[in-house]
Amino acid sequence: MGQYDREQRAFATTLRALSYLMRYPDTQWRSHLDEVGEAIVDANALSHARLERVGALIEQIRQADALDAEAAYVELFDRGRGTALHLFEHVHGDSRERGPAMLDLIATYEQAGLAMRTDELPDHLTVLLEYASTQPREAAVALLGEVAHILRRIHGAVDKRGSAYAAVLGALLELAGKRADALEPALEAEAEPDLDETWQEPAAFDGCGNQGQQGGQSQAVAGQPQPVRIVRRAPNAESPAAHSAAQGARA
Repeated sequence: MGQYDREQRAFATTLRALSYLMRYPDTQWRSHLDEVGEAIVDANALSHARLERVGALIEQIRQADALDAEAAYVELFDRGRGTALHLFEHVHGDSRERGPAMLDLIATYEQAGLAMRTDELPDHLTVLLEYASTQPREAAVALLGEVAHILRRIHGAVDKRGSAYAAVLGALLELAGKRADALEPALEAEAEPDLDETWQEPAAFDGCGNQGQQGGQSQAVAGQPQPVRIVRRAPNAESPAAHSAAQGARA
């Protein structure tokens, strides 16, 4: 295996492992935690400092009571828009643009040879990462760069709450070549009202065809999904419509 192939595999493995860490920590999830931690270390795609922080998160969850870990996850990610893992929540909110953007995103995954599970939403961060892990490294880095402003916002909100989950967001920003501590304008000024899977690749999809594994990027073709552009929402402006090429999901 050549150097490029090794780096590609390490990058993809790291993306899948980080995706796994952001999923709901049920009993089955916990049974694979050690394996995921070892995979991240063996891949060695992150800096030593990031590896230590991710390792600290894994150890914290391992030592926590199972019910406490599950409750903490729900409280952190399901009860506040600033920490929501559904990326279109940060771009479109509850606007009518979100539905068409979801359909475009599903079409993008299918174009790559990936079939969504019926209990997954396409804009969840974990699904985006699984999709990115099937793409060439350069394309995956570019995709992470597209959503870096959202990742940084979530990272800031999670870190402000003192949660070790910030380590995963910081690791993703590092893979994107971005600083986790860089100042990022808020996507929109809004309050945060309360809002009343296994280590297999890719977990959010029923199957993965060869098309999504091919290197290189194809030219845009009429009638086919086009790359998603997730941009900051301008103040007092209508949310931009996303087109298609990646973002993640958890029901």
